[in-house]
Amino acid sequence: MTQADPFSASIIPFEVPEQMRAFAERGVSQARDNYAKFKDAAETHNGTIEAVFTSATKGATAYSAKLMEFAKANSTANLDFAQELFGAKSPTEALELWTGHARKQWETYGSQAKELVELMQRVATETAEPIKTSAAKYIKPAA
Repeated sequence: MTQADPFSASIIPFEVPEQMRAFAERGVSQARDNYAKFKDAAETHNGTIEAVFTSATKGATAYSAKLMEFAKANSTANLDFAQELFGAKSPTEALELWTGHARKQWETYGSQAKELVELMQRVATETAEPIKTSAAKYIKPAA
């Protein structure tokens, strides 16, 4: 006696009901639509992340350049001060030079710090802009 395959269509006639088939097709269609939306969102977010990193890199480069500019200016000012100090004829003149240089450098450091803060605020704003733009597409403001 031969053993029949229990899953063979000749043994067990089976037909998927129309309602089940329609339900399955809707599920597959929804899955494809959701996948397409997810893929679009992922590609958009990849672009956003690239824009954020590009902006942050440009900002870091600008910040580093500004620091180097300040370091050069401060070094030059200190070397000029040292040269003037060596040319002083009396302790009184040296003290006046020292006081004037200290006051000038204090003001310079203050203005440099202010400039660096403004630069960092601008960089932070520019870096956050792609995130805000991307979020605005997906999050609608409350009415």
